[in-house]
Amino acid sequence: MEFTARQIAQLVQGRVEGDDNATVNTFAKIEEGVEGAISFLANEKYTHYIYNTKSSIVLVDDQLKIEKPVNTTLIRVANARDCVAHLLQMYEAAKPKKQGIDSLAFISPKAKIGNNCYIGAFAYIADGAVVGDGCQIYPHTVIGDNVKVGDNCIIYPNTTIYHDCKVGSNVILHAGCVIGADGFGFAPNGDHYDKIPQIGNVLIEDDVEIGANTCIDRSTMGSTIIRKGVKLDNLVQIAHNVEVGDNTVMSAQVGIAGSTKVGQWCMFGGQVGISGHITIGDKVFLGAQSGVPGSLKDNQTLIGTPPMEKLPYFKSQAIFQKLPDLYKEINQLKKEIELLKKS
Repeated sequence: MEFTARQIAQLVQGRVEGDDNATVNTFAKIEEGVEGAISFLANEKYTHYIYNTKSSIVLVDDQLKIEKPVNTTLIRVANARDCVAHLLQMYEAAKPKKQGIDSLAFISPKAKIGNNCYIGAFAYIADGAVVGDGCQIYPHTVIGDNVKVGDNCIIYPNTTIYHDCKVGSNVILHAGCVIGADGFGFAPNGDHYDKIPQIGNVLIEDDVEIGANTCIDRSTMGSTIIRKGVKLDNLVQIAHNVEVGDNTVMSAQVGIAGSTKVGQWCMFGGQVGISGHITIGDKVFLGAQSGVPGSLKDNQTLIGTPPMEKLPYFKSQAIFQKLPDLYKEINQLKKEIELLKKS
């Protein structure tokens, strides 16, 4: 499908500078622009690309200053990043959805499949499973006994949802993620460990997106809970009996130990580690590689191990780098003091 600059400006409530009739049919980064593509500019350090980009249309912020002529058509908007996200969502929604059940899929006679679903080859849907309307279940997915999946979910290849887990509507599970494997429960007993049966499940609410190869363990009892609107990146580990609050987001390789409660609207950078049996408040922002040994209150922006506010953290890091020299100075001072004592 092609759209003109005028049509796009109407969609995003923008203002055209250039050719109203310039047309586009794809997206491209501004530095890799091609004719027929739309790009966006939301970061000033990329401004120099606008003078040579081959993209036919570029979305830019209202306040962007252009210092010399450009060959492309500009659409000025309040927030270019938000507008391109909106256009990408529309572009994705316009793609035709797969439908139908592949002859190589296995669906138990005791399972229930909703209307207008796609189920790919070698997918396995077990006894008592319920899949809602409009779901896309890609090849080699396993949906275990008595699993409930809501409407309009996308489950990408090689995803496994263990028995008795529940998935809400409009959920996206990316390739290779595992929902409901046993929590890490073992009790030492003499010269070995006894396995503690994990008899709970995982509950995923609506509008959640879970990245590739992320693991969410089932609870020992009760449920491991991922609340509405949560977004988890690839390679995230959520342990048994954890609860993650509404709209919290986590970057890759975050790990949360068992029975920890995470609040709403939190943001965790990559490789954040959180210990077990603690509570993280609402709107807690943790910088990458932070290690959290204890509970945290609401509305904090922290970094480091243990986490501290940004300014003290960076001051501490500056001092840490000087420690070898400080150590030498202290030793020298000790020697001088000893000499003074003897004199």
